[in-house]
Amino acid sequence: MRIACVSLPEFPLQLLLRKHPGWSDHPVSVVDRDAAQGVVLWSNERARASRVLPGLRYAAALSLDPNLHAGEVPAAEIQSAIDSLTEVLRFYTPDVEPSETEAGVFWLGASGLSLLYPSLRKWAAWVGGEVARAGFHAAVVVGFSRFGTYALARSDPNPRAVVVDTESEERERASIVALDRLGVDPDVRETLAKLGVSTLGEFLALPATGVRTRFGAEAHRMHRIASGELAAPLQPRLAREPVAATVHLDYAENDLERLMALIDRSIQSLARTLDERGEVLRTIAIQLEFDDGAKTAERLEPASPTLDMTQIIELVRLRLTGVLAARAAQSRESGATARAHGVTDLRVEIDGVAASHSQPDLFDKKPRRDLAAAARAIARVRAELGAGAVVKAVLRDGHLPEARFDWEPVASLEAPQPRAVRHPPLVRRIFARPIPFSPSRRRDAEAELLKHIDQGTVRETFGPYIVSGGWWTREVQREYYFVRTSNGRALWMFYDRPRMGWFIQGEVE
Repeated sequence: MRIACVSLPEFPLQLLLRKHPGWSDHPVSVVDRDAAQGVVLWSNERARASRVLPGLRYAAALSLDPNLHAGEVPAAEIQSAIDSLTEVLRFYTPDVEPSETEAGVFWLGASGLSLLYPSLRKWAAWVGGEVARAGFHAAVVVGFSRFGTYALARSDPNPRAVVVDTESEERERASIVALDRLGVDPDVRETLAKLGVSTLGEFLALPATGVRTRFGAEAHRMHRIASGELAAPLQPRLAREPVAATVHLDYAENDLERLMALIDRSIQSLARTLDERGEVLRTIAIQLEFDDGAKTAERLEPASPTLDMTQIIELVRLRLTGVLAARAAQSRESGATARAHGVTDLRVEIDGVAASHSQPDLFDKKPRRDLAAAARAIARVRAELGAGAVVKAVLRDGHLPEARFDWEPVASLEAPQPRAVRHPPLVRRIFARPIPFSPSRRRDAEAELLKHIDQGTVRETFGPYIVSGGWWTREVQREYYFVRTSNGRALWMFYDRPRMGWFIQGEVE
């Protein structure tokens, strides 16, 4: 059986460079978040030449190379690109398996193609050319085993198309591949290097039981996979026909009720298709095209997968109301009539998941807080105001107070688990942007506060608590104070040395 490996090296980094093509001649890294405490995940060769390696903090990387360009690549963007490439590769073979553990690696079935392509070398070259037209560079290796083709695809720093003719040739060429090309754990790799083991062949020559005892379960599993003991057959991703309906209107429509009637009819028909598959609706996507050429795409997700049409239609109505209101506002600003921005084409596409069945409890226990109802309420808020409308604060490793937390979308709700405390904690509310307090610049940090103390506005101060740093981007030197005012407020303020001014960071309640 013939199998091919398509490897897109540093796939998230390629996505970042495709978004910023002007960075191609600079050192570039992908970070988990664009902040000083962010961690470098991938780096190109120019960045690696400056020792900017995965695992470094972004601030440390900038100290090694001040010209470093970095950015985030969200997981959703990576998954979307993988799905898109899967469809592109499916044109050349129906059997395409994207790797579940390493983004940018695909295995393709290469057997039985002789009647469609003149040779496997031509086929591999065409597959590589198709990936290049999509904006990526990739190595394509056609061989006989999953791990053997993967090792050869990762071995060449200059990606190209390669076809091995025999299994013995594949084993021989794979045996000289360096371990640092195969994603081996750095600690394991360094220990193996001290033992004189630096290639795949030398690693496979070690006894499997000894590898497990000395280097752990993960290295032992890799040893078994590379030796063929755990060789898995190709597991291609099944192609799924989209469950979608398109409606072309004879005239531009901007009435909400008439549009909802069309969408309702389409959703009812598509839901029956899902029901026949034994699935329930997970997401619904609606694309609208207006008669002025503008297009909009909306994606909705109920609180949990369902076929409850009442809940689904309510979410669609909330989102569509906001879309039409925004279009009407644009029409008024431009002086055009509302009719000029009517919908001429609409497409409804739904995605489903396998339905799960659970046995109801004999005695229905009603909790004090209905989390399912709360999830439905949050879904309605997201439908009306957008996917980023419901967020929660998460702690981050940051230098400044405003960098010590971030906002993440709320995916699910959990029951609160309060604990008894002797004294209830005070709540410190932090402003997203510090509010200027002093209208003039003063070199004396206490002059402005003393003026307010003399006037009776400020009753008490506690501080200073000094925070300094930020040399990797912009120097920061702040002197923080807790200030109690005459009207009972407890303000959290700081004096900014470089800007010579007072700012209110937050308030304690």
